[in-house]
Amino acid sequence: MTPVADSVRGNMPRIDPRSDLIKAASQRAEPATLTALTRIRELIVTGQIRAGARLTAETIAKELGISRTPVRSALAVLTAEGLVSYSVNRGYMVRDISLRDILDAIDARAVLESRASGLSVDYGWTADELDRLEVTVQVGANIIGAGAWSEDVERRWYEANRGFHSLIVAVSRNAAIRNAIRMTLIYPVFGDMARLCPVVAAHVPPRHRVVPPHPPKHVVESQADHEAILDAIAVDDAPLVERLMLSHVMKSKDRLGALAVRR
Repeated sequence: MTPVADSVRGNMPRIDPRSDLIKAASQRAEPATLTALTRIRELIVTGQIRAGARLTAETIAKELGISRTPVRSALAVLTAEGLVSYSVNRGYMVRDISLRDILDAIDARAVLESRASGLSVDYGWTADELDRLEVTVQVGANIIGAGAWSEDVERRWYEANRGFHSLIVAVSRNAAIRNAIRMTLIYPVFGDMARLCPVVAAHVPPRHRVVPPHPPKHVVESQADHEAILDAIAVDDAPLVERLMLSHVMKSKDRLGALAVRR
């Protein structure tokens, strides 16, 4: 058992600092804090760290190869998000997450990302930024166009999806919205929530948690939304961009709500 596993009573797998996820996080602003924040959040929401598990900054820092300060900052953010609780006597512990928490977070994110997308148009996209968004959308389109689907392919598409949304929020130049959005990401963004998030999966019948051999309908539709949003950004139509983004994000809530009642 690894040291980190010991620190959370056997519920947390070894954190691999070489993973693509951590490499990507390390390239963004505040790299050490985001490395810890992204990885710990994903492990909690995917159930790899169970509710009630204790988190210690010292052990996590050692596993990630960073100092304790950014790990403590990450744990503070997770506490504000509601994923982690803190007490003087027991330290940081993982809290229970409900399906209601997931759906509420999507509601908040939809409003925030919608406004951020409109602000990005109002502020103005540079040629380089727009090129990067086009490349990101094309990466997703190429994945869908290949026709095959698997857990690995799914993760690659969701990484492109994350890049699409992150870039739009960044171009909004609104730090308050960007920080607020980070606090709504209490679910996996690198795969299908209906399968990867235990809180959601518990309400979804097994037949809807199978990885299909071809791109699933909701991913194909999401990719089409990305392309429509890109087109609206390219013609500087801020009101249209906001409407498209709001509808786009809310579709994930609608889908989960529909699946969760199919028993």
